[in-house]
Amino acid sequence: MASSSGNDDDLTIPRAAINKMIKETLPNVRVANDARELVVNCCTEFIHLISSEANEICNKSEKKTISPEHVIQALESLGFGSYISEVKEVLQECKTVALKRRKASSRLENLGIPEEELLRQQQELFAKDQFDSLDKHTQWGIDFLERYAKFVKERIEIEQNYAKQLRNLVKKYCPKRSSKDEEPRFTSCIAFFNILNELNDYAGQREVVAEEMAHRVYGELMRYAHDLKSERKMHLQEGRKAQQYLDMCWKQMDNSKKKFERECREAEKAQQCYERLDNDANATKADVEKAKQQLNLRTHMADENKNEYAAQLQNFNGEQHKHFYIVIPQIYKQLQEMDERRTIKLSECYRGFADSERKVIPIISKCLEGMILAAKSVDERRDSQMVVDSFKSGFEPPGDFPFEDYSQHIYRTISDGTISTSKQESGKMDAKTTVGKAKGKLWLFGKKPKGPALEDFSHLPPEQRRKKLQQRIDELNRELQKESDQKEALNKMKDVYEKNPQMGDPGSLQPKLAETMNNIDRLRMEIHKNEAWLSEVEGKTGVRGDRRHSSDINHLVTQGRESPEGSYTDDANQEVRGPPQQHGHHNEFDDEFEDDDPLPAIGHCKAIYPFDGHNEGTLAMKEGEVLYIIEEDKGDGWTRARRQNGEEGYVPTSYIDVTLEKNSKGS
Repeated sequence: MASSSGNDDDLTIPRAAINKMIKETLPNVRVANDARELVVNCCTEFIHLISSEANEICNKSEKKTISPEHVIQALESLGFGSYISEVKEVLQECKTVALKRRKASSRLENLGIPEEELLRQQQELFAKDQFDSLDKHTQWGIDFLERYAKFVKERIEIEQNYAKQLRNLVKKYCPKRSSKDEEPRFTSCIAFFNILNELNDYAGQREVVAEEMAHRVYGELMRYAHDLKSERKMHLQEGRKAQQYLDMCWKQMDNSKKKFERECREAEKAQQCYERLDNDANATKADVEKAKQQLNLRTHMADENKNEYAAQLQNFNGEQHKHFYIVIPQIYKQLQEMDERRTIKLSECYRGFADSERKVIPIISKCLEGMILAAKSVDERRDSQMVVDSFKSGFEPPGDFPFEDYSQHIYRTISDGTISTSKQESGKMDAKTTVGKAKGKLWLFGKKPKGPALEDFSHLPPEQRRKKLQQRIDELNRELQKESDQKEALNKMKDVYEKNPQMGDPGSLQPKLAETMNNIDRLRMEIHKNEAWLSEVEGKTGVRGDRRHSSDINHLVTQGRESPEGSYTDDANQEVRGPPQQHGHHNEFDDEFEDDDPLPAIGHCKAIYPFDGHNEGTLAMKEGEVLYIIEEDKGDGWTRARRQNGEEGYVPTSYIDVTLEKNSKGS
């Protein structure tokens, strides 16, 4: 019996559930403990009876699990058909609750965390994850923007260095001209200098590209990156503040909830205490009243906390709805717009980067076209003609070398060695063109003497001298025209002053007019002098142009002797060949140096072979003729000699037998 009682206790309904049922069913009726025990036993017996009948029905149906239908059939077979409708309602309610529990079931059921807390944590994690993702993405966008800005900066440095190197290259190869004489004349040189100028312009365009990129792209990117950082920081701070405010609202709601829960537990304990004392026959009436007052107090506090919890819950739900449906979407939208603006700005910078290059393409194309035109302007014939004109001396080329017969040396008489010459020879030589007596002037067959440039350019070859004189005359004419224009302007100003004295004093212009007149007279004298020199050069050049050299066979037969080997010099211009030709033209050097003292004789020489001396600056001589030596051979194969009549010139050193004397008689 005791064992049966223990098993029944294990299968009975919990007393708390029976007490709750009694209170809900009979709230104003006091039930004794024995009556409560009786109710529990009756309920247990009823459950045993229904369970046994349902088990039999399940076995008859050959089922292994008692289903709700088996319980309903058991009620009907046992005569409790009036309970079937209520049982079905409870069954439907249980199914609904079970369905909800299955949907809300998860692994977190065993953690003991309330559903509201789990939902809040889920939302918090979601919001935090979203913010972290947006934080990373927006930071990546700014990093990419700054990386592109760094790329543009390095490109700008490349353009600047490239332009600088191009300018240094142009500066290195451009000539430093100090005067007009050093200006390039050849078309190839002019084309190269034009190419350098175009290259310098090209370098300038590279600098323009660098400046445009620095101003339009790099500078704009840096300013926008700074603004973007500030805007991103502001939006993220707003999101964090909103999340912190929501967390604060939840904490307030959670605290009120926990307080309400705590007060409910205290109220339940007070109720149990009151019920125990009320059911206890040994309890005094004062203890029961005290327990009742405590129950009422706890119930009142629980109601207040319930109201506070409800208010906090309503406030939290409103803030949560506002947070997730208004604040956070707005912040996300602002971040999205910020990221879209960043993308648009990158697109604009890409376009500006290309436009900076495209703007200078027409000018660069013109620079390249200028280089091509410079290449096409090269004229090889013109350059070669310039070389000819630049080095054209105007000297007459040497004639043919005469044949000399050495066999006639046998028939020479001793009278040929006299120092005097016949009148016929003297007359013949006097008719020949004489040369000047100034030392250092006759350099045309030897080395050009080193010394200061002369005013009349007589130190230059005839053709070069003519060009220099013509150039100087052109410059003087330009200066004369300038002075004449100035004189005309001064005269007009003087007339204006004379007509309108209030504008100025005409006498104040007189010094300037006098100075201008002096300059005009001086320039005219210079032009006249240079034109005289030019006429002299052109006259000589015309005379030389009429000369013609040919091999005269009769002359060679008359001479009857051959020039010996070793009589030629290294310089081709020092070879003197061909018969002499008589011209009445007066030599250019006689007028210039006719007053100079003659040079003293340093020895004498005897002509071994005849020399016609038809070139300018040379001296004709016959075989056996004796001449005075006034200047030794300087290594160029020519010796300067003089006749007794004072005629001077150069003779080939290999044609004479030289004897130097310290006390030789001068003329």
